Amino acid sequence: MAATTLDKQTSDKVSFITFIIPKFASGYKMNVQKAYIYLKQYGGIDFLNECWWALHTDNPYWAIRDMAQVCRNNGGYLK
Repeated sequence: MAATTLDKQTSDKVSFITFIIPKFASGYKMNVQKAYIYLKQYGGIDFLNECWWALHTDNPYWAIRDMAQVCRNNGGYLK
């Protein structure tokens, strides 16, 4: 089977998402798996998929804050 490679944009998107989820987890003192489940349940992953390009150009603090706000807007609350 021939190996396939990702185009640059897809590779950048994957890199950003795999970078920001652990940052989110750390910021809210949870493990990465729980952070992913929370983000998936409350729309944070969808938000990342749709808006990653704008989010990756800013400070990670702002991306994490925006992700948390999206989740809050969809019923997710963190301490």
